[in-house]
Amino acid sequence: MQGLKAELLRGCWYMAAPVAEVPADRLLPLTLLGEPVAIGRDRAGKVFALRDICPHRGIPLHYGKFDGDTVECCYHGWRYDRNGTCVEIPSLREGQRVDLEKIRAGNFPCVEQQGLVWVYFPRDGEEPSGAEAMPPLLPAFPADARPSLAIKLPFACSTDHAAFGLMDPTHAAYVHTSWWFKHKARKLRPKEKAFEPSEFGWRMVRHDIPPQNIAYRVLGRNVSTEITYRLPGLRIEEIRGDRHAIVGLTAITPVSDEATDVHQIFWTTPAWIKPLKPLIRHLMHTFLDQDRTVVVRQREGLMTQPKMMLINDADTQARWWMLLKDEWNAAAREDRPFANPLKPRTLRWMS
Repeated sequence: MQGLKAELLRGCWYMAAPVAEVPADRLLPLTLLGEPVAIGRDRAGKVFALRDICPHRGIPLHYGKFDGDTVECCYHGWRYDRNGTCVEIPSLREGQRVDLEKIRAGNFPCVEQQGLVWVYFPRDGEEPSGAEAMPPLLPAFPADARPSLAIKLPFACSTDHAAFGLMDPTHAAYVHTSWWFKHKARKLRPKEKAFEPSEFGWRMVRHDIPPQNIAYRVLGRNVSTEITYRLPGLRIEEIRGDRHAIVGLTAITPVSDEATDVHQIFWTTPAWIKPLKPLIRHLMHTFLDQDRTVVVRQREGLMTQPKMMLINDADTQARWWMLLKDEWNAAAREDRPFANPLKPRTLRWMS
């Protein structure tokens, strides 16, 4: 937590990309948890994820051709199926035998759900099972729903520091200031929120949004919100009124132990939001970029290896994050189910 790097969790699903970013005729190259990954969609429309390295000479597979069934390496034409198994070596002559099934680029469990591609990173080659058999299903929208809006920004920080910023309740007046939002705002108000444990994390208990927040009136009356945080790095907010609902997902996806992609994604029921997408996307980018700028500046300080201070109650959620990570790893070491160590609690702060 103190330094530039974070311990990356295994045995869980990571949000890799919106499915709209996965082309039908080629592979999408990504680096996730320090590993090269190539995501594709086969002829049937099903997504898959390969380790993006040809085991022959080590060239990334995404440079090759993809015909909807197999990937052809651009170097020597070796072909691999969607499971990463070699199915053809063009240079072999009659009588030259190679057991192709033993040649594997490798693959990762991969599913599409609610318009997102999720990739599972095992600890020791295991298949996803139990509570992690599938990625988390976001509330209010069906499994085949597609996001209305999605952006991504690279953060030059570890997942830990990205998470701390994500759950920090007191920085808005100093970081998220624009001519259209909290311009020169310094008047802090007392806040008090109830929290409770949830699966692999915790949630801010559902509460009403004050009626003076006029932007939420488009959702109808009795507008309320619930915010959930869960491992390995998800913030899920469900806002609903008596007419409409909005679900926001912020996904912290590690590129490496000291670099992170932060995705901000929204599902909405109001149909009139479509013509406003360019404006909303610009505002989303501005807001998220303010968080990105802060962690870039913070990195300068972290390079000096300072000791950091966490205070109650404003920084309690950062402590919870580290407790959950420690329990996740302890459960794996001891070969036992994860046991959430958190208890219900009310936190108070000024913001």
